Amino acid sequence: MGAVMGTFSSLQTKQRRPSKDKIEDELEMTMVCHRPEGLEQLEAQTNFTKRELQVLYRGFKNECPSGVVNEETFKQIYAQFFPHGGESDLEKDPARRFPSPASPLCLSDASTYAHYLFHAFDTTQTGSVKFEDFVTALSILLRGTVHEKLRWTFNLYDINKDGYINKEEMMDIVKAIYDMMGKYTYPVLKEDTPRQHVDVFFQKMDKNKDGIVTLDEFLESCQEDDNIMRSLQLFQNVM
Repeated sequence: MGAVMGTFSSLQTKQRRPSKDKIEDELEMTMVCHRPEGLEQLEAQTNFTKRELQVLYRGFKNECPSGVVNEETFKQIYAQFFPHGGESDLEKDPARRFPSPASPLCLSDASTYAHYLFHAFDTTQTGSVKFEDFVTALSILLRGTVHEKLRWTFNLYDINKDGYINKEEMMDIVKAIYDMMGKYTYPVLKEDTPRQHVDVFFQKMDKNKDGIVTLDEFLESCQEDDNIMRSLQLFQNVM
């Protein structure tokens, strides 16, 4: 999440232009293959101001001129901007060592997590992410309530979208995050660390021991266990 906030802040800095930008933004929206909903409607649906939405739209359009992004493009953008969890995290903890953003290994390791992240953004499962999808998710992750953020995170872990999280789904997401970040920490995490964490967390979350975690179980477990909430920060930091 820190990486997105940094990118969002840099966009705001770069977009200090005359008031005619408002007219230009509206004109630009008519020139793409997909035209987003009106800014007033998006402002009502998100926690962003109209000006912030204009800034975000301009940045989105620069990366995705067609107005939509497919999975491969999403992976490329994610690898470019968020190759290792955000510079702000490195500045806070210099002991963590990551490869250069240009490292092929780093980009490859980000691909699996980006795949899952894309499908969480693609709420309609159309195979593409529109600007509306992007800002709605960003609004939740940056400015949503704890409950909203947890619901969004549950949706990320619910890979097959059946309304439940099974142990393998949780393992797939956690392993993708560790593949992207964990092996570059110092000291290096053991190979079985993701499995150990999943075993502990799933046991706590699966309260009725039926082999699946429901949304209610997920929300209750996260909010009553500080260790789980702290661990979820790993997910938020790679946003």
